[in-house]
Amino acid sequence: MLKLNVRNETNRLSAVILGIANSNGSTPTAEEAYDPKSLEHILAGTYPSESDMVFELTAFKDVLNRYGVEVYRPETIENLNQIFTRDIGFVIDDYFIKSNILPDRAKEWEAILYIIDQIDPQKVITAPEHIHMEGGDVILWKEYIFIGTYSGEDYSQINTARTNKAGVEFIKEKFPNKIVKDFDLIKSMTNPRANALHLDCCFQPVGEEKAIIFPGGFRKKEDVDFLKDLFGENNLFQISADEMYEMFSNVFSISPNVVVSEKNFTRLNNWLREQNIIVEEIPYHEIGKQEGLLRCSTLPLIRK
Repeated sequence: MLKLNVRNETNRLSAVILGIANSNGSTPTAEEAYDPKSLEHILAGTYPSESDMVFELTAFKDVLNRYGVEVYRPETIENLNQIFTRDIGFVIDDYFIKSNILPDRAKEWEAILYIIDQIDPQKVITAPEHIHMEGGDVILWKEYIFIGTYSGEDYSQINTARTNKAGVEFIKEKFPNKIVKDFDLIKSMTNPRANALHLDCCFQPVGEEKAIIFPGGFRKKEDVDFLKDLFGENNLFQISADEMYEMFSNVFSISPNVVVSEKNFTRLNNWLREQNIIVEEIPYHEIGKQEGLLRCSTLPLIRK
């Protein structure tokens, strides 16, 4: 049996599900786009090729293997995008929570059932259909569970709104010993520089006490002020709208002192090294064209 254990974003990683790009399917049409950045690249004719995305995921897997991480992969489903495993589910403590993702993506769950079957069924939580949540919106830090959400009345019309208030309340009910703090995020279906697709697209802890943040991704100034007070403003690496667009906050921690980052994130990578964090730089720009990056394509199962 797989004994799950994830209590924060940075403890030493032992096991993870890493997405795949094999048999990724043809380039979506504009009507099939889930987010504004993918739409931008579909219209521009610059949507990433399968071979480039396979290459980038292989580079990621090679780094994980080098650090002794057990890497699980989804089973291949023909002509299906299976890169962003973080959307399928997430682990809190020793529980696996199945996400209620967009209906068009439900088949992605089938591809990881062989892994779920290795987990104690009593440790697998499935929410009712009206409760929406995705792993990119759920971030663990110490006694906190941070959750990105969207409270606009047009929630049901916006594809980039992935976690609703019912999802927040569900997590509060299931984890009463945690402090659950939700953040209202800015959403857009047309402007990728004004769209925080998930919480990890505008905020993520790194190291022991640091975090990356894009203040413009939050609808309420008091939420930004809360994080500044909690972490200390000097511990926050603030990024611009362009850097958020490039997914600077969506790096991935193997341990408190090892972060996997995109090789072109020069300003961020230099700052991480100044914090005595080892930066494993890999190419991930092509995958980033789909408004998801390193954290999005991983589903941690065990952090020690």
